[in-house]
Amino acid sequence: MSISLVIVEDLDEVREALKQFISLNPEFKVLGTSKTAEEALYEIPKLKPDIAIMDINLPGINGIECIREIKSKVPQTQFMMFTVYENDEKVFEALKAGASGYLLKNTGLVQMIEALKELYNGGSPMSANIARKLVKSFQQSDDHHESVGALSGRENEILHLLSKGLLYKEIAEQLSISTNTVRQHIHKIYEKLHVQNRTEAINKAFGKS
Repeated sequence: MSISLVIVEDLDEVREALKQFISLNPEFKVLGTSKTAEEALYEIPKLKPDIAIMDINLPGINGIECIREIKSKVPQTQFMMFTVYENDEKVFEALKAGASGYLLKNTGLVQMIEALKELYNGGSPMSANIARKLVKSFQQSDDHHESVGALSGRENEILHLLSKGLLYKEIAEQLSISTNTVRQHIHKIYEKLHVQNRTEAINKAFGKS
């Protein structure tokens, strides 16, 4: 029994090269290809492949949004990201959306075949530096929980209001305290979380890690 695939990739040469190479392997059957997420949203539920190889940077709806929209309609389909993006945000977003594998486009075609087999057999294949990012994230999570746990109730309250985009003056008015007191609390929050600014504090408290 062959492993069925759909390839979603907007670059013609990449899409065709993948299709031709994978088709050479008798263990695989390419059911179809799509140039856009919009096409994929129509084709994948109809074809119900075992695996969908998905680029992120597609015209219109991106690959991550595509998975998010379609995953519940094809629960048996495994999604493999195949992309140039290796920044933490894209990796975590793709995995949260429902991707089970994440390969960079510099992956060799032979390794790609092995990764597809691994994915089909229940694994979660990833390029080495992507796997390293995940490990690092988990290793940092303990530090994250300790530092966030060190915040007082009022500091957590202020951080929550900061995350909503409120200005110092607006926070002061909402909590019936002075702007200077808000500033002092925020300085303490930055110290405890070991961050330099509002964005880093919000990401550390409510973000990926």
